[in-house]
Amino acid sequence: MPLIHGFDPPERFVTGTVGPPGQRTFFLQARSGHRIISVSLEKQQVAALSERIDQLLDEVMASDSTQGVVPAVAPLGLDDSDPLEQPIEEEFRAGTMTLSWDPGDERVVIEVFPYTEAAVVSPEQLDEDLTEPEPDEVFLVRIDAGSARAFVKRAEQVLEAGRPSCPFCGNPIDPEGHLCVRANGFRRRDP
Repeated sequence: MPLIHGFDPPERFVTGTVGPPGQRTFFLQARSGHRIISVSLEKQQVAALSERIDQLLDEVMASDSTQGVVPAVAPLGLDDSDPLEQPIEEEFRAGTMTLSWDPGDERVVIEVFPYTEAAVVSPEQLDEDLTEPEPDEVFLVRIDAGSARAFVKRAEQVLEAGRPSCPFCGNPIDPEGHLCVRANGFRRRDP
C-alpha cells in the first residue's frame, strides 16, 4: 500500500519555481494547516497538467451531468501570486500524473506518482507485456472547479515568467544571448 499525501481539499494548491530563469526547478505544492508537500517536476509537465485541467473543465462545462457551476475562467477571489511556502522540501520527483473529474462531489482529482527508472520504456520494449511497478507514494489533490481554474491561471503565469523565446527559432534566450540556428550561428540577443 503506497503512502498517500492526500489533500481533500487543500487550503492552497499551486505551482511555482525556485531559481533564476533557465535554471528554475518547478514544483507542485499543497498546504493544509502546517502540513506542506512539495513535488518537483519538469516545466513540460506543468504545461501539460494545466492545459489538460483546462480541457477537462471545458468538457465538464459542456456536459449536462454537472449540477454545480464550473467557471469558464479563474474566479477573481482565488488569484494566488504569493511565493511557494517555505521551507521547500522535495517529497519526490514527479513521474506519471493522472487527472480525472469526480462527478460525486464535483472535484478535479490530480494524482502524481514518483518518477522511477522502471517506468521508462525503451522502443525495443514497446511490444513486451510490461507491468508498471506499484508506487511507494502518491501525491493526491482534490480541488473544486474554481480552484482548478485558478491553478491553471497561475501555472500559465509561472510558465511565461521564464526566459523569452527567440522570435526566429523559438528557443529560449539567455541573458547573454543564444546561438540562433536560423541566423546561421550568429548570436542573437533579446530584442
